[in-house]
Amino acid sequence: MTEAEFRIVIFAWIALAAVLFPIQFFVTAPYGRHTRAGWGPQISNRLGWFLMEFVSLAVFVGLFLSGRVDKSAPMWIFFALWVAHYIHRSLIFPWATRTRGKTMPLVIAGSAVAFNLTNAGLNGFYLGYLAQSYPLSWLTDPRFAIGTAVFLSGAAMNIWSDYHLITLRSGSNAKGYAIPRGGLFELISCPNHFGEIVQWSGFALMCWNLPALSFAIWTAANLLPRALSHHRWYRQHFPDYPGRRRAVVPFVL
Repeated sequence: MTEAEFRIVIFAWIALAAVLFPIQFFVTAPYGRHTRAGWGPQISNRLGWFLMEFVSLAVFVGLFLSGRVDKSAPMWIFFALWVAHYIHRSLIFPWATRTRGKTMPLVIAGSAVAFNLTNAGLNGFYLGYLAQSYPLSWLTDPRFAIGTAVFLSGAAMNIWSDYHLITLRSGSNAKGYAIPRGGLFELISCPNHFGEIVQWSGFALMCWNLPALSFAIWTAANLLPRALSHHRWYRQHFPDYPGRRRAVVPFVL
């Protein structure tokens, strides 16, 4: 595939995100707190998350390492951050969740696997086979420095929020939900989603390429509607839910 053909694929991928974005405001994927009947066969929630996330790890690593592009220090940093994120998401986080006995529709897990195959494939293929090797001077470029700081800040928000939610599911509330409090939860209902949007926006800035940008766009397109659904759910199920909280962007949305 030539670089020109690859760019067409990326723009088509971004266009698909734009098409699906408004639909997700009306159709909430039926897993987690939004689980409902009528979506076909179910699989273990933990197994589903493992399969979905491990695809991103395996495909990206395989394409990056097998590609003929000369890998420079900045590119190895891109690689390390991607791998660290997906090792956590596939090999650690699913087994830390307190969701024993919970399931998700097989069609949802399959759709997520397809998305991650494409997303990891585009990013891994570009860095492994098409990219010009990033010069060592890229390490001092403001885009790299700011993007790395943004990525790490978003990752910290995402991880802290996820594990804070896990701690709420203990004792008599092991299979239920509670109003999360503390940290960014005082401002928004879904700081984990906000953190992930920030994280991959930082990755797009530090990499400064179209595949990374497409990932940031898809992350926002998927998580903004989901966060709004979570926010509505909290308000419907908890009459005392803090009224000043926004859904996903502090003071804005």
